[in-house]
Amino acid sequence: MNPENLKKLVTVTMPYGKYQGRFIADLPGNYLNWFAREGFPLGNLGQLLALMHELDHNGLKQLLDPLRK
Repeated sequence: MNPENLKKLVTVTMPYGKYQGRFIADLPGNYLNWFAREGFPLGNLGQLLALMHELDHNGLKQLLDPLRK
């Protein structure tokens, strides 16, 4: 895992869909679960969504709090 990706979770926004404009770190768990079931997009966005899914699924979202400041 690239540590820079953790910072991207709180700075990169979702480029499309129902949650367009929301930071990746702020996407709801059920949306991340849907991607996990149906398949993450290719490229950097897919990697970020997969990482956020892992953090959310394992109850580790609070690790991103210091990066939001």
